[in-house]
Amino acid sequence: MSSASAWEPVRRVRTYEQVMAQIEQRMLDGLLAPGDRLPSERELAQLLGVSRPSLREALRVLEAMGIVDVRPGRGPEGGTVFVGRPGEGGFAILLKMQLALGHFSDGDVIRTRLMLEEWSVAEAARHATEADHAELRRILDRMDAPELSARDFNRLDTEFHVRIAESTGNALACYLMSSLRAAIHRRMVDASERVDDWQRTSGPVRAEHRAILEAVERHDPERAAALVRNHINDFYGTG
Repeated sequence: MSSASAWEPVRRVRTYEQVMAQIEQRMLDGLLAPGDRLPSERELAQLLGVSRPSLREALRVLEAMGIVDVRPGRGPEGGTVFVGRPGEGGFAILLKMQLALGHFSDGDVIRTRLMLEEWSVAEAARHATEADHAELRRILDRMDAPELSARDFNRLDTEFHVRIAESTGNALACYLMSSLRAAIHRRMVDASERVDDWQRTSGPVRAEHRAILEAVERHDPERAAALVRNHINDFYGTG
């Protein structure tokens, strides 16, 4: 599975994108499947022609996206394994990688996210259960914690939007939402960390989330869709 001729030295761009591109191609070629183990860190760095620190950073990014699982130690329990998130199939993994690799324009991603989010929140307003409402409230309560880092705040932000998609009962919509959010997660964190006082600027975001949830709980799909549309347009400055 990991012959030296199958891997190519990376070009002078972000290392994780090149590592991901080769993983994607191997998956498309039928040479790599969830559960397969990648070469050792030393071997993979040599095969790709990158330094081990650069490779480690690339693997951290891929691990945060749920594409690989980096397990400490050596032997059968250690190393890097190609995985998807629980229940995630090959289609969702490929879509996530293609989004992250820039196979689609930012405009396409924003418009698709907007359509998907509006549909999801409207369906949630029609079909979400009390248990769904309670879980969404718990996520927002955790987002109010003053000690949260920008990274953890954005992780919970993603969890909130994906949980809304889950409450629709549409598995494909949930996969799409998870893939979109994973692809833009790093950019959202970077944007937050560049703000001098991100805690203060996150206040309106938290208030918008509460209003969206209130519309879902009141079973008002039109208002929920309008609120999420404004929420996304405000973030991207496209309103």
